Amino acid sequence: MKLYKGIAVVTVAFIALLYSCESNFKDVQRINSVAFSPSGETENINLKYTDSGKVKAVLVSPLMYDYSNLEYGFNEFPKGVHVTLFDDSGKKSYIESDYAITYEKTYIIDLQGNVKITTDDGNRLETEQLFYDRKNEWFYTEKKFKFTNKEGSLLEGPGVDFSKDFKVVNAQQNRGHINNISDK
Repeated sequence: MKLYKGIAVVTVAFIALLYSCESNFKDVQRINSVAFSPSGETENINLKYTDSGKVKAVLVSPLMYDYSNLEYGFNEFPKGVHVTLFDDSGKKSYIESDYAITYEKTYIIDLQGNVKITTDDGNRLETEQLFYDRKNEWFYTEKKFKFTNKEGSLLEGPGVDFSKDFKVVNAQQNRGHINNISDK
């Protein structure tokens, strides 16, 4: 009988120890968790990016979260962006997306959801995700894309990268049709 009482006491003590360890474990997890909250929030933002005194881009968004307080800081635009890019000759390209993140240390902008680029001269690219390297002024995606020009020519497929002005375009796999324009 004493043996059974001893086993019961040890079992109760072991169960109590397990519950107290679980509570401590949750406390340790809570202490070690990183608070992932923005250091700032801005509504109706209108940012101008300049280089050597020239406006290179204008970014407009209804909402921005600033996470620059993190080691690899970024800005998040959960309600999308409208960006106007300016080239050296003053021509504009317009970019829209449903969501965007800008990474300051890498100069990369990640555009997601209904991404559309339209240039002054009538080129248009559509995709679901597009990255823009601000430092090199270069776009790229591995997602499916559709590119049309002012003549109605079409190029589509998975994966493309191109310069900001569309003068250099590298498509991985593509198909499409080219409309010939006769000289008048």
